[in-house]
Amino acid sequence: MSFEAEWAQQKAVVARARLAAGPPATRLASAGGPGSAADGADGADGLVADRSSINGNANLLIEIAAFLHEGRPDGDAATMARAPRAHEDVAAQVLRFSRFADDQFQDTVALFAALGTRLRTAGTQFAAVDDDTARTFLEHILASGNYVAPEDR
Repeated sequence: MSFEAEWAQQKAVVARARLAAGPPATRLASAGGPGSAADGADGADGLVADRSSINGNANLLIEIAAFLHEGRPDGDAATMARAPRAHEDVAAQVLRFSRFADDQFQDTVALFAALGTRLRTAGTQFAAVDDDTARTFLEHILASGNYVAPEDR
């Protein structure tokens, strides 16, 4: 099977899974783009978000960081390439690469943890903005709304 055929097959599997899962809980929709009336979706413009989705994704990022940290590379992995088992130049390059790989690994763990923390903060801020919007809407209705009896409608 060629790469193109396999790639097309994988894309079709993902597309079917997305259709089965339904619309995403968080998406950015724009006029004429994905999620707009042009493609048969609800047509909402702007950010559509779900607090539980934001918190769940933040937890997932923190879990990924924890799993990566627990599965960190073994410090003795490069000992087989040390002198006198290997040439001194080879040992020096293996040590240099091991230090570089460890540095990159630590950066990746820190990045996932920072992203999870930042997403959780964004979710908290989203909840505060959402509550403020609802409060403002209700205050507006109470301040400028008029009661009309059902028989007068």
